[in-house]
Amino acid sequence: MRLLHTMIRVGDLDRSLAFYTGVLGMSLLRRQDYPEGKFTLAFVGYGDERSNTVLELTHNWETPVYQLGNGFGHVAIEVDDVYRAVEQIRAVGGKVVREPGPMMHGSTVLAFVEDPDGYKIELLGK
Repeated sequence: MRLLHTMIRVGDLDRSLAFYTGVLGMSLLRRQDYPEGKFTLAFVGYGDERSNTVLELTHNWETPVYQLGNGFGHVAIEVDDVYRAVEQIRAVGGKVVREPGPMMHGSTVLAFVEDPDGYKIELLGK
């Protein structure tokens, strides 16, 4: 067994793809429209789906906004240097919601950014 993907619902697929590919540097792996169901699935990630866990962005055409609720936490991404990653994300318009630094009650360096729909993305150093 292996973890394949995590699905999140997005209100504006083009805006979300711009964030995940342009700001976080992921690749669009595949995209499929389902006109009868009025939705589109787009898969993004840092490598092919055969050997990497990816994100599935689900866009229901008639739903422009979602309530995030309080059960979902975040998606975590490993980076070489959290401070540098935050500088690069900020330089291309990404929203930093927790500046880089050690985690509370620990020493792991992390930061948080937010995607256009409000989902939190944790950046963790190796």
